[in-house]
Amino acid sequence: MHPTQTRRDFLWQSGGGLGGIALAAMLQEQGLLAAETGSIGAGGVLSEPHHRPKAKRVIQLFMAGAASHIDLFDHKPMLEKHHGEPSDFGEHVEAFQNGLGPWMKSPFDFQPYGKSGKHLSEVVNDFGPVVDDMAFVHNMVGTTGVHSAATYLQATGFQTPGFPGAGCWVSYGLGSMNQNLPTFVVLPDQRGYASNGPKNWSAAFLPASHQGTAIFPGRKNPIADLFPPANSTVSAKSEKQTLDLLNHLNRKHAEQREGDSRLDARIQSYELAARMQLAAPEALDINGETKETLQMYGLDDVPSSFSNSINPREESIYFGRKCLVARRLIERGVRFVQIWSGNDNGFPRRNWDSHEDIKRDHGPLAKGMAVGASALIRDLKQRGLLEDTIILWTTEFGRMPSTQGSKGRDHNPYCFTNWLCGGGIKGGTTYGPSDQWGYKPLDRDQPTKVYDIHATMLHLLGIEHERLTVRNNGIDRRLTDVHGHVIHDIIA
Repeated sequence: MHPTQTRRDFLWQSGGGLGGIALAAMLQEQGLLAAETGSIGAGGVLSEPHHRPKAKRVIQLFMAGAASHIDLFDHKPMLEKHHGEPSDFGEHVEAFQNGLGPWMKSPFDFQPYGKSGKHLSEVVNDFGPVVDDMAFVHNMVGTTGVHSAATYLQATGFQTPGFPGAGCWVSYGLGSMNQNLPTFVVLPDQRGYASNGPKNWSAAFLPASHQGTAIFPGRKNPIADLFPPANSTVSAKSEKQTLDLLNHLNRKHAEQREGDSRLDARIQSYELAARMQLAAPEALDINGETKETLQMYGLDDVPSSFSNSINPREESIYFGRKCLVARRLIERGVRFVQIWSGNDNGFPRRNWDSHEDIKRDHGPLAKGMAVGASALIRDLKQRGLLEDTIILWTTEFGRMPSTQGSKGRDHNPYCFTNWLCGGGIKGGTTYGPSDQWGYKPLDRDQPTKVYDIHATMLHLLGIEHERLTVRNNGIDRRLTDVHGHVIHDIIA
């Protein structure tokens, strides 16, 4: 072999040129290349699932700032009965701030819905028609009451930075179903990022090509840097020539650094960006949706401006648009879509961190979320997509049953709620009750942790969570760390 021969030259000669490479790639994507059952290559993608999957894809809904379980999904009659009385937890409580005032009932009324009779708050009653498709887990516990660490834990399985997001692991294990769009797409809050920002969907020590791609639906430029600015002197021809030169220089650089995935990922990102210039605008364009579909998502009559104060209509439009775009993305082969509600700390509140006033802040956010998410469930169901799509709703922790000030609630890492839907989930179920106050799990010795949720998600995707590992710094790392049990009680 000639000493200056590149890896691509070698592949061309040994595999029959680009046709051979393309054939090998297609065989790999279809799991037809000879390999050990359930093995995974250096760049990711299992040769075949560990077991027969029930789901192909995931849509995760993340409520940034800590949504209150006892004001949305976890009805507590005892708080109504003892509202205003001094809170007595029967044990020492370490509050995050000063949220140990009297017991406080929810400012929202609860009613039962569906055949399951599940109680829902009035601000999330849009879930009423689909509540029998949902499985609620009310005994979730975290490890910290600090937003950034708790967000990391729910998003990556670890409460410190430097670990891949859940969507990165799914991308790494299962690969892409569409070569023209990213495998893992993130739809942040329209106001900005939540705690930790893009680190929540960083690939960390996985190949960099598996990191999440942030898209802001509704913005004039929803994908940063995908197209040149309007006043740019860059032409289509010069852009292509520039990318060709960059690819050439990057490949030469990468050949000298075989163990570094970053440049290969950069080359792949350029190639993907070129394909996305055609595919992404079509995927994000909701104008072709029917009037009935737009109405279902709350997008049939969008005003030109909104009130300066937080309001349900604005929240439903922004969240509903992201939910509709998520449906369009998974239809086109995106494997994992993460939707965020709420940005980082600030005032007035534009997230779920309702220390001052639960009704003022949670009301509009919850109503907007419920309109979009319930429409997403109905839309996927009517299109036959819900049966192999997991919807996972989570937040970093819950909120206390006692008051902070007179109307707010402090952080509660000791108990909160997740719910799941579709993709092999047993609808109309409630798993793991919390105690009478919603302060801690009723069975304190057997709580549910994020590792169990992640293990269950991977199981439904055909992956055994203990076998999807990557060695980093001498440790076989995985999404579930050294924990995790599949929650079989919520699987159909």
